[in-house]
Amino acid sequence: MAQAKEGDTVKVHYTGKLEDGTVFDTSTEREPLEFTIGNGEIISGFERVVVGMEPGETKTATIQPEEAYGPRRDDMTLTVDRGQFPEEIKPEPGQQLQIQQPDGRAAIVTVSDVSESTVTLDANHPLAGRPLTFDIQLVDIVRAVQEQAAG
Repeated sequence: MAQAKEGDTVKVHYTGKLEDGTVFDTSTEREPLEFTIGNGEIISGFERVVVGMEPGETKTATIQPEEAYGPRRDDMTLTVDRGQFPEEIKPEPGQQLQIQQPDGRAAIVTVSDVSESTVTLDANHPLAGRPLTFDIQLVDIVRAVQEQAAG
């Protein structure tokens, strides 16, 4: 039977869990996730687990931060004066906001702390620094890369 390899387009069902067992994402109630292995469309550790799987096979793997969303970085937090917020925005911890970076690109930040005079914004991915456990089922190899015949 065919095994998934780099360059193949595959469909998988997955459930992602934190260390305490909390589910942070799952595809079980929707269409399977489709991606091409090696294209960088998803976290590298997830791709690594799928390589070598056969359609119908299920694996559970824990992916460390280095192969997921990276380590948490303190330099990705910023404390700003509360007066810099428009009056209609009432910042609360956990709230996600879109800000414009100096280079003009948009970034999503999470409000991590609010005081009377300041608001702390965190641009780390919400799952940065956390090991993630995935239950992965390879549903199908949609498009397999053809091996070159030696000769």
